Amino acid sequence: MSDWNPNLYMQFRSERTQPSIDLISKINSVEPKSIIDVGCGPGNSTQALVNRWPKARITGLDSSSTMIQKAKHDYPNQEWIVADALSYESEIKYDIVFSNAVIQWIPNHENLLKKFHESLSDNGLLAIQIPLFWDMPLGKVIKETANDIRWKDLMEGIADLFTIHNYSFYYDHLSNLFNSIDIWETSYFHILDSHLSIVEMMRSTGLKPYLEKFDNELDINQSWISLFENVRFSFFTLHCH
Repeated sequence: MSDWNPNLYMQFRSERTQPSIDLISKINSVEPKSIIDVGCGPGNSTQALVNRWPKARITGLDSSSTMIQKAKHDYPNQEWIVADALSYESEIKYDIVFSNAVIQWIPNHENLLKKFHESLSDNGLLAIQIPLFWDMPLGKVIKETANDIRWKDLMEGIADLFTIHNYSFYYDHLSNLFNSIDIWETSYFHILDSHLSIVEMMRSTGLKPYLEKFDNELDINQSWISLFENVRFSFFTLHCH
């Protein structure tokens, strides 16, 4: 995929940051000295960590140079690194490895979890949030639209960009690494201006690799119309029930 668009991403800042705030609220570590935010994006999640632990050394890491540029501009006093989560090496052992809505874009979660564990201090803590993209009403609509006969060949293989396993997978692999594990599911209902706003919110995240498959604006517009109609129908049906 092309690089991420931080300005488009931050149009829905509140909706995107709330899961980070909620995950942070579950962390019981009192005074961590070092924290890394893996997949920090434009720094909104990192700033939520700063607000909770202002005395800690907090590093934001992301593979996107444009996201890090935005983070540096908005939060110049923070530490920012452009790097791939799987290959990044640090001499620091972190008290908290934090990652919000990121690892679904990273393959091989078994190795990734081991990598995170190796990055922790002796009593370190791992906190991860994964959006259950294919279980969301919009995720289902995107999959349905991508399988439409008009787009199916063009969209082949895009779903493989997402790596999302079930609870058992994460419990089994985390059990080999940690003595204590908490797993829970939270549903977020975003109240937006219109059905089109729902599609717009996803254009910079889960919908991005699909739209990039189109060669011209006409095809993009046709796919947008199709997706918008499916979203509107889906949520109208949901509301009626």
